[in-house]
Amino acid sequence: MSDDFKVVEANDCPMSTCAVPAGSPCRTAAGKVAVQYHTARFKLVPHLAKALKVPMPAVRKPGSDWAELPRPANPGAAPAGHVRIGYARASTARQSLDTQIDSLTEAGATRIFSEKISTRVASRPEFERAIALTRELRASGVAVTLVVHEHKRLGRGIDLAMLAEQLRASDVGLEFLTGELKGSHDPSGVVFTVLAALSGMEREYIRDRTLEGHESARRRGKIIGGAQVSDETMLSMALLLRGQELSLREIAAKLVITKGAKKGQHPSAATVMRMLREHDRLALAEAAVPPQREALAAVVENGSRLSTPF
Repeated sequence: MSDDFKVVEANDCPMSTCAVPAGSPCRTAAGKVAVQYHTARFKLVPHLAKALKVPMPAVRKPGSDWAELPRPANPGAAPAGHVRIGYARASTARQSLDTQIDSLTEAGATRIFSEKISTRVASRPEFERAIALTRELRASGVAVTLVVHEHKRLGRGIDLAMLAEQLRASDVGLEFLTGELKGSHDPSGVVFTVLAALSGMEREYIRDRTLEGHESARRRGKIIGGAQVSDETMLSMALLLRGQELSLREIAAKLVITKGAKKGQHPSAATVMRMLREHDRLALAEAAVPPQREALAAVVENGSRLSTPF
């Protein structure tokens, strides 16, 4: 990833319709983050004066609602101190964070954020607070290192790649206390590429093992997934009720599941919607078959005529 955007953001945007301060991305008239920096802004940088454009990095989330970011520290000034921010995470509530917190404390972390949450969750509040604090401290001129017990505590795959961009943009260091990547790392180095690849491979491995387990269970006659609650009778009734212009909720309230663990209960509106949608899809496909067959027959017939010798 190029550092051009950091050099551009060292200047205020001179465009009157943008006028963002140093440290923040350019914005559109609609108040969104622009896809690329305005020409008047990046032309302030001598080595970019003839560039056609400077794209917005993914970490700035082009198209999202614009928000002012902290001004960057003076590039020529030496860091005013060094702060170590710790982050600890466990996937489930049953797992203990004590080992991670103890190791972070021994490593000199002055502030530790911790939470019990899966990396698959889109929003991790404590993790986001930790990243926000590191950026705020670095913008004030303090050298900052994010300290983590092990790389798996941060996330997997694309999450780690995005984190690498955030840390690199903010000039924040990273340190792992244990694991294969133990030690301090520069966010601009190749370690994040390797880290993301390793985590992605691990998730693929878990996924493959899960699929193998499902296939093995199916061969033994076990049912994988939720139980089927709809049948032909329910579908016929649902079609009749839809013809009476009832809503999905009203249709669901008049239907009754006749088999399985949910026997005697009403199906959900979502189940009714999926059932009717699948019926409509199949009906549309069947209706499209005759014309397709006629077209195929015509092609075959024409081909036969062309191949017949005079």
